[in-house]
Amino acid sequence: MKQTILVLSFCFLEMFAFAQKETYDYATYTAPQGWKKAKTANAMQFTKEDATTGSYCAITLFKALPATADAKENFNLAWTSVIKQMVTVSTEPEMETGETENGWQTLSGYAPFEKDENKGIVILVTATSANKMMNMMVLTNTDVYEKDMTAFIESISLQKLAVEKTKNIVVKEIIEPQNKQSVKNNGFTFTTTNFDDGWNSTVMEDWVEVAKGNTKVLIHYPNKAVDGYSSDLMAGLKYAWDVLIAPKYSSATNMEFKPLYSWQSIEFAEASMVEKATGKTVYVVFFKKHFNSGAGKYIEFISPDKNAFEQEFGAYTKEALAAGWNKMANMATYNKFAVSAADLNGKWTSNFSGMTQYVNAYTGADAGANTHASNESFEFGAGNSYKWDLGVASGFVGNIKFQSVKAVGKFTMLNNWQVKFSDIEGKPKTYNVQFVCIKGARVLWIGETGFGKKE
Repeated sequence: MKQTILVLSFCFLEMFAFAQKETYDYATYTAPQGWKKAKTANAMQFTKEDATTGSYCAITLFKALPATADAKENFNLAWTSVIKQMVTVSTEPEMETGETENGWQTLSGYAPFEKDENKGIVILVTATSANKMMNMMVLTNTDVYEKDMTAFIESISLQKLAVEKTKNIVVKEIIEPQNKQSVKNNGFTFTTTNFDDGWNSTVMEDWVEVAKGNTKVLIHYPNKAVDGYSSDLMAGLKYAWDVLIAPKYSSATNMEFKPLYSWQSIEFAEASMVEKATGKTVYVVFFKKHFNSGAGKYIEFISPDKNAFEQEFGAYTKEALAAGWNKMANMATYNKFAVSAADLNGKWTSNFSGMTQYVNAYTGADAGANTHASNESFEFGAGNSYKWDLGVASGFVGNIKFQSVKAVGKFTMLNNWQVKFSDIEGKPKTYNVQFVCIKGARVLWIGETGFGKKE
């Protein structure tokens, strides 16, 4: 296997003319004959295995990602955010430098791995050019496929990319400047929350403002213009900056955009800015963690200077999965406000639906679809009365079963964070309650379920 690594490292970009060439993203290659091929949204994979001996090999060529010009930095990030998330490696990779061709610099490394009681060798080859990188991963437990694997690597050539010239970044006013924000209660009792750790949250028009000392954190409300999925993380970050950050400031210096790619990518940008509202120079960090649940929020950190920010939240790190990001990401949980009995008046509803499609593992034939849908509502009235109902439809299509339960009774606010119902499914129940703010409205959380108010 050591010999294979040497070949991979130095031949990743060379031409190998035989059979018919195929193209994937920036790569042109000759597919290994007799191997299974599968294409996903972000990768091309070739696999071969022998059920008799238990030997296997999987080669995955990933779609290019935006990156820095530092080949070693890109390799380390790919090893951390791709390899370590897929398999368990007991050692750091033995890294080797390959050739530079068509402007692409290659680095390769390998290490023993374990996954699901299987052991083998994992190989990563990273090619960096301008502001792009392409990664290829090999997982195998044998050297039986070394010839095919090496031939495939040697067949790969990568397109030459035009180097993008560095441009001066100008803060653009694409919407009216948000110089001042007023406190918004929207008819609710509580507009502030004082947390035990010294942070204080206030409901504003376009964000929740969290403050402690001379540091402010703005938790931006969901925004259709910037929250949509973008395959280009850098472009998405810059656009969100223009929409959410730039209009509040008159100038910027030392501006940097430094997103990190991972299975839960990080958006990070920083600059020294002049606030339009106060005329003060402040240090601004713009941040979002892309949780796989989709729960990430754009958060703006405003500190007197960079040192004050790092004292509170830590320094920027290139390790996308480092625990150091948690404190910044967790600031989104400060969008939390108490509930009074009067706030509950009216009808609040929640609904959920989903479907799972099954396929026969042996024949590939359709094996049916299992569906689930539910609708839950609370209607609060005079004298602390309530009506509750839950309707559920679930089962395989063609044999869906419907169920519903209802209850009426009285509720009691034990405090501004807990409510007790006299009857839910035949017995009293107590739930934690809180409001989470969005622009112009609030989401009522009762236990683990979020409800919107029906006007």
